[in-house]
Amino acid sequence: MSRPHLSRFSTTVLGPALALCLASALPVRAEPVKQEAQFDLVMLGLTAGSLQFAGVEEAGRYSVRGVLSSGGILAFLRKVSYDARSNGRVVDGAYLPSRYSERADTGKRVSEAVMDYPGGVPQVVSYNPPRAPQQNDVDPATQSGTVDPLTALYATLQDVAPGKECQVTVPMFDGRRSSQLSITAPVVEGDQVTCQGEYRRIAGFSDKDMAEKTRFPFTLTYAPAPDGRMRVMRVEMDTLYGTARLVRR
Repeated sequence: MSRPHLSRFSTTVLGPALALCLASALPVRAEPVKQEAQFDLVMLGLTAGSLQFAGVEEAGRYSVRGVLSSGGILAFLRKVSYDARSNGRVVDGAYLPSRYSERADTGKRVSEAVMDYPGGVPQVVSYNPPRAPQQNDVDPATQSGTVDPLTALYATLQDVAPGKECQVTVPMFDGRRSSQLSITAPVVEGDQVTCQGEYRRIAGFSDKDMAEKTRFPFTLTYAPAPDGRMRVMRVEMDTLYGTARLVRR
């Protein structure tokens, strides 16, 4: 029986473009902590889509939903979308996913997938429609301690306490491919903080993808939110199609 896996869309869109990482979490509080954000995806100076997420944390648990959709000039070329949900635990400031689900539409293929984390090890429990495994697929059993793309996205783009910016190195696994994100080197300019980041392909990608490019640098800029925490306002990334930006609305 062929082993199911998640869609390529998760990595190609949430990889170099949204390839983001596990940041320090807020302390567990008695009251629910809710966060929402909306970003415009801008490529080559034109609006190409939007990203939004909404998450809540309470009693050591978290849940989040994220939606990415094409828009502007990209919508004329191809309509794509990504709608995902993730939930799990928050332990010692780290997010530990329990279940991740996604529905992806690449404009050519619509797929749905679910991944569970028994004992902290990712396990792809369903993928529809089925697809044959690829030679370079990574065995999920070797990916203990990794997080799903949405959990990484949420943890990175949420508000953090001052001084918690740019302190990230996190492994990710999308059901087939493993990758890593690092954010370091904070630079303070006035009331803003800019981080230097890198998304790196590790395994599970095609030989062509690995020969084409394995490292994608990006910068992430924080500014103070009304409550005094630091809020991501802009992300700039190198992609195979040029510079892309996430700009907070």
